[in-house]
Amino acid sequence: MDKTTVIGLFLGIIAIGIGIVLKGVSLIALINPAALLIIFFGTAASVLIAFPMKTIKNVPRLFIIIFTEEKNSDIKQIIDQFSKWADLTRREGLLALEGEVDNVDDLFLHSGLQLAIDGQTPDFIREVMLEKIDAMEARHEKGVAVFSQAGTYAPTLGVLGAVIGLVAALGNMENMDLLGSAISAAFIATLFGIFTGYVLWHPFANKLKEKSKNEVQMKEIMVEGLLSLTTGESPLIIKDKLSSYLSSKEIMKMEEEGTNETEETA
Repeated sequence: MDKTTVIGLFLGIIAIGIGIVLKGVSLIALINPAALLIIFFGTAASVLIAFPMKTIKNVPRLFIIIFTEEKNSDIKQIIDQFSKWADLTRREGLLALEGEVDNVDDLFLHSGLQLAIDGQTPDFIREVMLEKIDAMEARHEKGVAVFSQAGTYAPTLGVLGAVIGLVAALGNMENMDLLGSAISAAFIATLFGIFTGYVLWHPFANKLKEKSKNEVQMKEIMVEGLLSLTTGESPLIIKDKLSSYLSSKEIMKMEEEGTNETEETA
């Protein structure tokens, strides 16, 4: 489970809840079926109108991605793996990697490694793999757009809900007690609209963007590693090249771990 998503959602709900109580508003006032209907069903309706069913069908999977910790391989593991493959190919040639393909779980890396073993040129491999990355980014952008648009629609629907509530309230001008209650209830829709838009949907969209960037970075590292294998670069050069994707702190940590492993082996 993605801890930051869960913690952020929990803090957002607590902050709004406590803030409402501190302002002297009863939490019971939030139980407003009309406001909930306008915001949640209205937002769902707007999203359904805005996107084709093919995109909408992916929404449940997107929620799973948002609340699930990334399973991308560790960059250090990828660098170490390519260093080992480079050592193997320099000694026995690219065909020696045939025995490694079946052990690769990542479909992207698996297909790229197969292209290298089949003797495809570096330019061809780069073109094919980058096209796959572009296609993946395009799919991710569609998912991000769903939540981003929901975040745009929800606050506006909140205003619509408030207007509807005020229209109903103005119909009870002769009863001031009922009028005050009706006006208060009218703005509950606005509260729900702003809350869902800026605490749920927009942050969810940004979370998907960040996860997409991380996955793209991992794929780019794999592409560079594959191209380095096909050109016969040494394990040291490959390690140095792929390490450019890491921060200086991560590089230092990786070198320290490598030194410790060497000492333990000795």
